[in-house]
Amino acid sequence: MSAANTARTVITGLGTAVRGLDGPGGLLGPLPAGHRSAADPVSRLTGRGLRYKDRATKLAMAAARDALDAAGLLDGAGEVTVPGESVGVVASTNYGNCDTVCETVRTIAESTYLGTSPMLLPATSSNVVASWVAITHGLRGANLTLCNGPTSGLDAVNWARLLVAAGRVERVLVVGVEPDNAAVRHVTRTPDPDGADGTDGAPELFDGAAALVVESLASAEARGVRALAVLGPYARRGDHAAAVAEVRALRPGPVGLWCVPEHPAGLRAPAPALGASAGSVPVHDLSALYGPSSGALGVLQCATAAVWLAEHEDTVLVSAGTGDAGGDDAGAALLLTAPEALAVAGSAA
Repeated sequence: MSAANTARTVITGLGTAVRGLDGPGGLLGPLPAGHRSAADPVSRLTGRGLRYKDRATKLAMAAARDALDAAGLLDGAGEVTVPGESVGVVASTNYGNCDTVCETVRTIAESTYLGTSPMLLPATSSNVVASWVAITHGLRGANLTLCNGPTSGLDAVNWARLLVAAGRVERVLVVGVEPDNAAVRHVTRTPDPDGADGTDGAPELFDGAAALVVESLASAEARGVRALAVLGPYARRGDHAAAVAEVRALRPGPVGLWCVPEHPAGLRAPAPALGASAGSVPVHDLSALYGPSSGALGVLQCATAAVWLAEHEDTVLVSAGTGDAGGDDAGAALLLTAPEALAVAGSAA
């Protein structure tokens, strides 16, 4: 195995848990009309222990299982096919267990700690999503949750890459999840829906999860699984345009698709403040299609990029957080490339 191959990290599996979305392939288009009345992806989960898990955890579990299965890491009985210590979990969510925390605070205020449930208190941990995903599948590698604002999802993908590159694990399951519930709407000051269909009269928040498996190219080749996308340069800077310019300088060349950040009202991509250096490329705005996705956005973007790259030997730019231009604390950017395109470039060099 060459040094170039062992140094590369790739995506080998995808999973989604979003009402109305049949699978990751649907990420390239909008949700169908009436998607809120479609089957709840949480209903795919079976077994004991679901009663005391919050919605974000259950959404993450549904998407995670699909991603592991798609990556060839589950057998027919749903057991992992590789040593548990070789797989880590990195979750990204900014509001994941907000409902549990708010309920616990309210209970303590009204009835003191004596009114709390010993079954619910552990779920107030900010790492509850990553913990339950790991426990469910026996994944004993590094385990962490990022609650890092708009860039959280892309930061999680990068941390997964770093864990693999450092030799901590051979592969990482990355999950981005955000729920839409009364507690999240209260914290984000989003009006409750007024319409009978649950969408009229209020900006719709994303309610779902996306998951992907990141592993070394050497590991993927050893297991005989196909790489869906290669993770390229990543940057996180105070200015979004600076982050975009940095990754493009590290890997010059045309970009076939740009998954843009969630932007405030009045700021439309590709505006100069969102990175004029990206040039004039097709734009895919997941926030406009699925609603504000917060910590799930970066993982959604990477999953979308992998789907798009399955049909295009090209490069996708994904970016999150508007940085100084939109009042966010930072902006992040990441390039993903089709394995075939990278192989052609390498042979040409």
